[in-house]
Amino acid sequence: MSRESENTDDEPPKWMKFRSLLVFSMLLRVFLIVYGEWQDAHMEVRYTDVDYIVFSDAASLMASGESPYKRTTYRYSPLLALLLTPNSFFHRSWGKFIFSASDLLVGYFIRMILKERKVPEKICTYSVMVWLLNPFTFTIGTRGNCEPIVCAMILWIIISLMRGKLLQAAVWYGLVVHFRVYPIIYALPIILVLDSKIFRSGQKPHLEDWNTGQVKTPTSNTEKKTFLLNFVTTLKSLFSRERIMFALISGGVFLACNAVSFYFYGQEFLHEALLYHLTRTDPRHNFSIYFYHIYLHYERQFSAVEKLISFLPQFTVQFALVFSFSQDLVFCIFLQTVAFVAFNKVITAQYFVWFYCLLPLILPWSRMKLKWEGLLCIIMWIGAQTHWLLWGYMLEFKGLNVFLPLWIASLLFLAANTFVLVRIIQRHRFSPLFKRYESSSSSKNVTKLD
Repeated sequence: MSRESENTDDEPPKWMKFRSLLVFSMLLRVFLIVYGEWQDAHMEVRYTDVDYIVFSDAASLMASGESPYKRTTYRYSPLLALLLTPNSFFHRSWGKFIFSASDLLVGYFIRMILKERKVPEKICTYSVMVWLLNPFTFTIGTRGNCEPIVCAMILWIIISLMRGKLLQAAVWYGLVVHFRVYPIIYALPIILVLDSKIFRSGQKPHLEDWNTGQVKTPTSNTEKKTFLLNFVTTLKSLFSRERIMFALISGGVFLACNAVSFYFYGQEFLHEALLYHLTRTDPRHNFSIYFYHIYLHYERQFSAVEKLISFLPQFTVQFALVFSFSQDLVFCIFLQTVAFVAFNKVITAQYFVWFYCLLPLILPWSRMKLKWEGLLCIIMWIGAQTHWLLWGYMLEFKGLNVFLPLWIASLLFLAANTFVLVRIIQRHRFSPLFKRYESSSSSKNVTKLD
């Protein structure tokens, strides 16, 4: 009787079953795409994202045999324009359906990853709901933003690694870095986790499941020593077969995609899709703390050194996070993404999707309660963002000179991001993604002790 009640507690209500949730999410997105067409035709404020118009124009140019980079502000891979070519001859909303389908696929992949780690059904469903029923995420795809495609590829790479399919993971990793440059930050934690004591040819790696993770205590001295020990061990066996294979294949795919793109579109592709993102300086107001400095000094040209110096805080934080949490791979790349966005030279709202897709994957291992600590973090983050948007509205629509208060709002937003990130780390139950194989020597020692 007790077992039956326990199973019932673990099961979500019928209306919250994953299939029902997925169908509802799909219908909601279809409705929003159709509604968006109506709003664009009848209202002054358009529902469709400005970036989608850029994508569509670039796709139309490609369909007519011209370079997509003739469309100003198109700074993406030619693959995106190729994917959206049916916009010009089938329907202009084709891309929105592709992005929304990727959005649903992200929800499906989140469930796959959590079920692989034996997360209970109820917790799994709640975690998936954080993505599928999030107003920000279901509007981002239906308004025509391509980020859900990138999110889906990143989650598929995680799934491939969990299944021991290194070749598949390497190919997709090379492709996603070509498609959108920012996932390059995940290279180091992935390389560090490709240990010969975890990955063995022809064998699926063993995963640490949810129940095992509940026993562990984070922030203990033992864990810190384990992290340091893993790092030292990793340095000793840096050039393992698995690491070399992953680096060569992913690097080869990345270079091949870039070589083909360069062959067709030359210097335009190189500058717009790659180099632009390294030295980008945007004088328009955005969430970044750097925008005000760039705005004040935009008339004089920044040197390449000045542009690259702004990456130093990002690099410092990235290395600190990787060398502290790389064994807990999913948690590590979540922290990396939040920190990367928070310290970036340019921050727009669409960047938040980059870590939204990873958030449901760490929630089952969090000791943070929604009431009250979780609510405090949510209110602080949304409040800091809303405060910034109010000043942004006064600047953009009222024409008021509020650059200094807007910059202060950017500082507060960075502080809110930092506070939330620290709280998440403090409340996280450390759980390495993979179990390590015991070496033969250590197993002999164990038997002798017994």
